[in-house]
Amino acid sequence: MANLKVALRTLFKTPFVTAVAVLSLALGIGANAAIFSLFNQMLLRPLPVPEPHRLVNLAGSFPNPGSQSCSMAGNCDVVFSYPMFRDLEKAQTVFTGIAAHRGFGANLSFRKQTLNARAIFVSGSYFPVLELKPALGRLFGSSDDLGVGASPLAVLAYSYWETRLASDATVIGQPIVINGQPFTIIGVAPKGFEGTTLGERPSVYVPISMRGALEPGFNGFDRRTWYWVYLFARLKPGVPMAQAKRGIDAIYRPIINDVEAKQQQGLSDKTMERFRAKVVGVSDGARGQSSLHEQVRTPLYLLIGITGIVLIIACANIANLLLARAANRSMEMAVRLSLGASRGQLLTQLLTESCVLAVLGGIVSLLVARWTLAGLGAMLPPDSLGGVKFVVDPTVVAFAAGLSILTGVLFGLFPALHATRADLVTTLRSNSGKHSSTRGAVQFRSSLVTAQIALSMALLIGAGLFVRSLLNVSRVNLGLSIENVVTFSVSPERNGYTREQSRQFFQRAEESLGAIPGVTGVTETMVGLLAGNSWGNDVEVDGWKSGPDIDSNSRFNEVGAGYFKTLGVPVLSGREFTPSDRLGSPKVAIVNEAFAKKFNLGRNVVGKHMGDSDGADEGKLDMEIVGFVRDAKYSEVKDTIPPLYFRPYRQDDGVGYMTYYVRTSMEPGAVIPMLPRVVARLDPNLPLENVKTMPQQVNENVFLDLFISVLSAAFGMLATLLAAIGLYGVLAYTVTLRTREIGLRMALGADPGRVRRMVLRQVGLMTVVGGVIGLASAIFLGRLAESMLYELKGYDPAVLAGAAVALSIVAFAAGSIPAHRAAHIEPMQALRYE
Repeated sequence: MANLKVALRTLFKTPFVTAVAVLSLALGIGANAAIFSLFNQMLLRPLPVPEPHRLVNLAGSFPNPGSQSCSMAGNCDVVFSYPMFRDLEKAQTVFTGIAAHRGFGANLSFRKQTLNARAIFVSGSYFPVLELKPALGRLFGSSDDLGVGASPLAVLAYSYWETRLASDATVIGQPIVINGQPFTIIGVAPKGFEGTTLGERPSVYVPISMRGALEPGFNGFDRRTWYWVYLFARLKPGVPMAQAKRGIDAIYRPIINDVEAKQQQGLSDKTMERFRAKVVGVSDGARGQSSLHEQVRTPLYLLIGITGIVLIIACANIANLLLARAANRSMEMAVRLSLGASRGQLLTQLLTESCVLAVLGGIVSLLVARWTLAGLGAMLPPDSLGGVKFVVDPTVVAFAAGLSILTGVLFGLFPALHATRADLVTTLRSNSGKHSSTRGAVQFRSSLVTAQIALSMALLIGAGLFVRSLLNVSRVNLGLSIENVVTFSVSPERNGYTREQSRQFFQRAEESLGAIPGVTGVTETMVGLLAGNSWGNDVEVDGWKSGPDIDSNSRFNEVGAGYFKTLGVPVLSGREFTPSDRLGSPKVAIVNEAFAKKFNLGRNVVGKHMGDSDGADEGKLDMEIVGFVRDAKYSEVKDTIPPLYFRPYRQDDGVGYMTYYVRTSMEPGAVIPMLPRVVARLDPNLPLENVKTMPQQVNENVFLDLFISVLSAAFGMLATLLAAIGLYGVLAYTVTLRTREIGLRMALGADPGRVRRMVLRQVGLMTVVGGVIGLASAIFLGRLAESMLYELKGYDPAVLAGAAVALSIVAFAAGSIPAHRAAHIEPMQALRYE
């Protein structure tokens, strides 16, 4: 306690210096705490279930001939067919159970409150495998999904029940309408559980056997060539993962070879051999199943590394500060040693001071972390990281506290050891009347600043690379005209519409939207543009020879009349779709340049014929190509434009949802409020989804690039500022130590310019050495980060030169003030200086 009082008294003797030190540490620790919050939630935190370490994810393997459908839970290689899930579930002996799940979009209606939300199809084993208990009512069991379409039951997510239904305990047994179908609420999931897929925050869970009832036309329960189910399991006690893999493969491989191989058609011998060799992947499932884990892994490791470097630079500043303070207190330390104090006692006192400083920085860092997380949450698109909370939780507080103590010990250890060295009294006697600082301490301070410059150079180059990469992304030619275009989606099928009713609704909506004042064009698509979605089919084309191992796949979309005109895509030849392209009329298609190139159609594509695998007439060339359009981006801004063909949605009798695009001559913000009113006149219970402008849609598509660029630039500038403060502090203290020497030089005839150059020479030396080290490090790290850059090498010369110039300007600006002071020292005052 006495050490703590002395530490506080000592720190507050110099309040300005202490405040700067606390702020530096707060910025470093707060940045680390904020990124750690995301890192922990996305890559470390297990599911809130009993014994999560016993959960394992099961993954199928390539090839999956047939139809594949995947979601955020994982890519299309890892999904299983529904019959395979049931086979494995019945025959396995190494797990307590196997669970299946699949996310979907839903319109929920309860007591006349309608909400567009996410939902999850789950097997009856889902909650038992997770070993969860209900917050209210009961959860699904094995008896709740035995028959297809026989269990219209629902379990509410706790957050939905709490926020939308005011924690009403009477909801049990009440009806809830999901996608137009009545379900009975049987329970509420436990608090804190938000599904097993990071990025998807469900509001309701329904039996997987009810998918056919909620998605008219779905018939994937009996087909082994439809891959759409995600699986996970819980290991039996004492069963290791390797044994579980052997056990499940012993069931899976005979089914593959004896049952499913016989159902495959059109496979080459090589592909069939790979199919017969398929095995089940078994991996750690403690964190659930989500493709987001892999997507964010590299960016988060990069950001945690960047914030770590920022903290190291801040700690170097504090170490320099403590070294300077130790030099000023050398007489005090010598007297206390002479009076009998042990070195251990003095070390304890000095480390207490550094830890108090760090703890004060840690306390303030919680505010920095909170503001940083709030900024990150505002920067990201809504629901882009469903389930991730941008708050300072107890784990983050514990992390900040531990980091504070660790940094306090690390940056305080060397100054404490130096201040209590064994030769302190002797050194003082030989330097009576002077500031005490050994050659080793001077070199250590200079080395710290050089290291700060090197780290700042690396961060500046990294930030420059990501900012330039983002600039490249912003300059991508989309092939679309997105200005003054508003987009939104509607899903009539989720409100129980029949296919005919949906088709009539789309046509009425198009007419009503077109009647809005200022609207110059309206169109629609089945696959939303630049939204990360992608649909494809194998196709047959005039003159194209297909085969088992020949890639005949093309992306496709179903669009409305006037689509290309509304979105500014040039029609190179032929015509657009018109309202007359409807059911019963000759089938037509429009293709892009990439399609014509892949299938060797040349430029004269109009009039040729094609067919696709999406329909009863598979393999038949029953569509006439009536238009040829310029390439335009489809799913991702950064991806190469794929081969793409378009069909008129009016010729499809199974469209139940649509994304609209409304072009206006006014500001989009003036049109957006009108859209819900227009749709409400057609159906007041049909919610609009994802209402935004097309520029917003583009930004959301590349949000990860924006996220990394903004953070790396902010942290790079912060690191450079901290390094400049460190450089200034070292030079100012060096000038103080050399005051007598400088005064003597000037008394002997040295002019102010020469003294100024002497100080700036030291700046130049540290900048050059640190810059070269940082440059080499940045080039190495840039090569590792090249996969995250868009059309840019990790050693871009312009970025390297720009960072070097920027750092040099900052360094010499920081050094100019001490140099100016040194050049204006009065010789007579300096010779009397103590």
